Amino acid sequence: MKKFSNIFLLVFLVVLASCEDPISVDLNDAPPRLVIEASINWEKGTQGNEQSIKLSTSSPFFDTTTNTAVSGAQVTVLNENTGAIFVFEDQNDGTYTTSTFVPVLNDSYALEVLYEGETYFARETFMPVASINRVEQGLEGGFDDDVIDLTVYFDDPAGEENYYFSTLFRAGDPFVELESISDEFINGNEVFIIYEKDDEDDDLEPFLPGDEVQVELLGISQRYYNFVELLIEQYYGGGDPFSSTPAEIRGNCSNLTNEANYAFGYFRLSELDVITYTVE
Repeated sequence: MKKFSNIFLLVFLVVLASCEDPISVDLNDAPPRLVIEASINWEKGTQGNEQSIKLSTSSPFFDTTTNTAVSGAQVTVLNENTGAIFVFEDQNDGTYTTSTFVPVLNDSYALEVLYEGETYFARETFMPVASINRVEQGLEGGFDDDVIDLTVYFDDPAGEENYYFSTLFRAGDPFVELESISDEFINGNEVFIIYEKDDEDDDLEPFLPGDEVQVELLGISQRYYNFVELLIEQYYGGGDPFSSTPAEIRGNCSNLTNEANYAFGYFRLSELDVITYTVE
């Protein structure tokens, strides 16, 4: 028995020592791609003339020091219904801006980016959105009756196919809450979105009296809805051993010069409604 114990101790020490050795993992770095962040938002009650588009390049996962901002590109947006062309000026920090944009709901817009001799292109429709009716707070709408939940209400237009993207932000939280909604089974009804913060694993504090939150509701196309559904799945699935393996998600920005060298990102145009609520 003593001999067995000594052998067990020896094996345990060997395993323990091996656990202290550093593990080196070689990762295959893909060539950098252009990343196009082209979200045109028109808040209700504003002119919507000031818009910006951000260009950068992709980088290795563990590279946090490289400047990936892209300057020197030519960025334009065309209203394909009216023929109006909007030039986005290079700010030399990866941001391209205009103060003359004219948003027209349901019109078709085309994005063109000329960069390093190649032409990137995307087309989308400017999607309208319903107005937010109200925000209500309670204790019984979510999963935990001991914490405050917030419910956002809006009316879905009847007889239309609509898709929505909603965000909720509270100052001090590390992440924004994201929701995507299809009206397939709720067409023409008052729609509600319930937000509740009670996730001990992510160290999220429940809503408390005095907290100020900002909720945005955006109208989106069906194609963007499908795109953002995958993004949200990966956004909330990080670290979950049962979640699907993260995969490359293609947006709508194609390369007309070299099809294989497509860009990451998405060109989206949305009317949006915003409401700020203070928890009581």
